[in-house]
Formats: sequence, structure tokens, C-alpha cells
Amino acid sequence: MRIGVVFPQTELGGDAGAVRAYGQRVEELGFTHVLAYDHVVGADPDVHAGWSGPYDVHTTFHEPLVMFGYLAAITTTVELVTGVVILPQRQTALAAKQAAEVDLLSGGRLRFGIGIGWNAVEYEALGEDFGNRGKRSEEQIALMRRLWTEQSVTFTGRYHRVTGAGLAPLPAQRPIPVWIGSASDAGYRRAGRIADGWFPMMAPGPGLDRAQAVLSEAAEAAGRDPSAIGMEGRAGWRGDDDATLREVGAWAQAGASHLSINTMGAGLRTVDQHLDVLARLSAALPES
Repeated sequence: MRIGVVFPQTELGGDAGAVRAYGQRVEELGFTHVLAYDHVVGADPDVHAGWSGPYDVHTTFHEPLVMFGYLAAITTTVELVTGVVILPQRQTALAAKQAAEVDLLSGGRLRFGIGIGWNAVEYEALGEDFGNRGKRSEEQIALMRRLWTEQSVTFTGRYHRVTGAGLAPLPAQRPIPVWIGSASDAGYRRAGRIADGWFPMMAPGPGLDRAQAVLSEAAEAAGRDPSAIGMEGRAGWRGDDDATLREVGAWAQAGASHLSINTMGAGLRTVDQHLDVLARLSAALPES
């Protein structure tokens, strides 16, 4: 199981020096990847009455692909993972271009996690339709994979039209791995049909077992081997190293191919505090 970390966007997002220190140190510690969340704009609770989302207009977020362009230049081995980019609120060809650039500059280290999101305020601000985001995301993945592997693409779908156009330069790895994050049966089935891997939105247990069954059934129906589809778990640190290590073990038992350790939301205020926790955990983790 490959073990990485979640970049603590909400606590270090506004500090460029912290991005450098964090990316370089987690690579030194032997973590295999850095995963970053995505939010383009936040909603203002004073305007949106009853707002209950986990993030708002005051919550800091770097744009993950731009941040990864920076990290590509100051790291050498760590994989760069979007976990997840909200793809349907972005223009498909532009997202494919940005991902290809990060992959090229990093020497093939991008893993492109995508999801459909939950924040209608962001969709409105970006001029995209919130209501058909699931269906559009599947077509987006198909188009991106062609743009990443063909010099000239002609594509006519329900939501996209490309006539004799292509990206240059192409990415280092073609196509870039696409992983899907979802908390619904439709998303599990989509991951089973077309994804290289998936991000479960629950802990190991009956819920995960059921989601895996839905995904596996869809994969088999599409003629795919479910065991070839990666799965990335997430273990949160909340002040107890041993509890986090038990979570890591539970994900290993559940068959996860990847795992990210998340130190956000535990009261850590500086990059050094986050890195001190990760250094302790790294020393205690089993060999990956």
C-alpha cells in the first residue's frame, strides 16, 4: 500500500513558503504522494442563508494544478494527486491541457482524481450546469483521454464538440491516470466502468464493502477486472498516533492500494506542527 499525505489546504493555504517546506519534507520522509483538495470559490454565509457546507468564503484553498506546477519544480519523486478536482465545473479541454502540463513538468507524476462536487454556488460562479454534472463528467473523461493520447481529435458528444484539434505538448504519461471520488451508487458504477482507481468516502466496514460490490459489478459488466482498479483510503490524525496507525492497518486489510494521511482539522497551526506529526507517523509506518 502506497502511503501519502493530504496537503492541509485550510490551515496552510495562504502561505507559499509552507507549500515549499511541506512538499519537500514529506518527500524526504518517504511519503509516496501529496493529495490536494479543490475549491475554486467559497460561498459567503452572510449571503447564502442557512449555509451548511464544510467550507466557505473564508476557507483558504490553492488551485491544485497550479500548486502542483510549483511542486513539480521543487520535488523529484512524490506523486501529485488531485483528490478531487471538481471536473464538471471546469472546461474540459482546458482542464486536460492543465493536467497535461503538470504531468509533463513533473515527469509523469500526476494522478488526476476527479469528482462532481456538492457546491452549487461554485458551479454558478464558473458558469456550468450543476444539474447534469454526473453525466457530463463521464463524457469529459472520455474526451480528456483522447486529448492526452491523440495529436488531432474530432469528437462529437452530448455535451462536447471538438473538430480537428489537439494538445501540444502531450503529457508524459498517456493517458494520465484518472481516479474518481464519489459517495453515490452512480459514482461507484462510473468508477467501475471507466476509472483507473477510486476514492471511497467512508471508512472500512459494511458501507465500504457494499460500495466495492457495486463498483465490482459495474467493472465486470464492462469487461474489466475489478482487482485492477486502485482504491485510496484516508486516515485522519486527531491527536492520537496509535489510532491513526490502526486506521492505516484497517485500510490495508480492506485491500487499499493507496492511502493518504490527513492532519487537517486537528488544531495544528503551523507547517512545522503538521510535519512533526507526519515525521512520527512515517517512522512508525510499516514498509509500503
